[in-house]
Amino acid sequence: MRRSHLRRNTEAAANVAERPPGPDGLPVIGSTLSFVRNPLDFVRSIGEYGDVVSYVAFGREFVAISDPELVETVLVSRDDEFWKGEFESRFGDLVAPDGVFYAEGSDWRRQRRLLQSLFTPKRIESYAADMVGETVRMVEGWTDGTVVNVREVLSTFTLGVLTRSLFDLDLKGERADVVVRMVDALAEYVDSEMLGLRSVLPSWVPSKAERKFDRAMADLDALVESLVHEHRESEGESDDLLSLLATAEYPDGTTPTPSEVSDQLVQFLVAGHETSATALTYTCWLLANDPEMQRRLVREIETVCGDQNPTIDDLGSLTLSEAVINEAMRLYPPFPFIHRQPHEPTTLGGYRIPPESTLQLPLSSVHLDDRWWHNAESFRPERWLPEAEQTGDWNCDRPEYAYFPFGGGPRHCIGMRFAMTELQLSLAAMIRRIEFEPVTETLDPTWKVSLDPGPVELRIRTRDR
Repeated sequence: MRRSHLRRNTEAAANVAERPPGPDGLPVIGSTLSFVRNPLDFVRSIGEYGDVVSYVAFGREFVAISDPELVETVLVSRDDEFWKGEFESRFGDLVAPDGVFYAEGSDWRRQRRLLQSLFTPKRIESYAADMVGETVRMVEGWTDGTVVNVREVLSTFTLGVLTRSLFDLDLKGERADVVVRMVDALAEYVDSEMLGLRSVLPSWVPSKAERKFDRAMADLDALVESLVHEHRESEGESDDLLSLLATAEYPDGTTPTPSEVSDQLVQFLVAGHETSATALTYTCWLLANDPEMQRRLVREIETVCGDQNPTIDDLGSLTLSEAVINEAMRLYPPFPFIHRQPHEPTTLGGYRIPPESTLQLPLSSVHLDDRWWHNAESFRPERWLPEAEQTGDWNCDRPEYAYFPFGGGPRHCIGMRFAMTELQLSLAAMIRRIEFEPVTETLDPTWKVSLDPGPVELRIRTRDR
């Protein structure tokens, strides 16, 4: 009764509030061309209209929300008023419509409860040795002076960590290539078909990217089917993701459908390694351009770990390592936008938002807002350290949701703890052995599946240990 009363009041307020301001754009296509040219710059530029800004692109209305307090409202305090929305669900429909990332309502709740058991602190602790082991194997394959495309290498690396940890599999060679090709094809398809000029062309126009994506998706489906078959034929007992899904039973007595099992595996294979690879790539590039920060990291790692590889017990003491990762994700959030859509007419920031509008929460804008961050565009890991308040690097008035690389509220990233553990341990294990020098001097990030940096070449220098 109380919830319905509040909802009626919200709808009534929405009927009298004003619509958000924003750019007029061109007839029919609105701001599509401006967005396509550079999504991040465009969304930042419309901040001149305020923290709640409306624009039209791809045939729909977007409302960009750049106030951290309103971000918290959408993701946390009033999260039940919003869903993933039609725009974001288009991505899910391409890859894994029955998976937890895009499920809604009761389907999402029961899937989330089931999968959460894979990401408890105790389970994360059991994954740590594999994370470090995979890192050491990767780094020992590099020789002094080698130039490495870290974007490519780290994608393979994080896939290996993911499959060894969550799937209890050693996914290498052609099988690993299937997943990497799928991510590349998806990025190309999203870039051309959903975020490019083709998005405003008739759907019957032939598309090379679509054909490439369909082939890659078919190969990935075949791989997942073979993995499930092999697992069911094996006699050993395990408690990995495959085992969990194969033996799961929901409270109502039902079990995951075959399509749900497949979609859970696909989404973890694709998204689970892509975001970590992206974050780690930007981290390594930023460090390559800051030799002094690399030296400070080495000193911390030597002090904490001595002549041993980092372990899960070291994480609490590797504060600078964590600060470097946080700062890299502030400057380059792997997912630069989060989207939601209201179930009913509502108001945000005093503006009327109809249910067909797509809310856009731009991490790429909020994370670089100089109202919340001193020297916002500078790489300053110091801002995350305990002494930051004394050195002037910490803004005491900064709202919590001025930084939200993993989202927030009930639907925050289920793998957040896994990802941070992987990033911190792998960074420490790498920097203990090697240092990076820049070869690729500048980056031009583009929004595809994630915030794609493009090829990132760094020179490897081995350390005397």
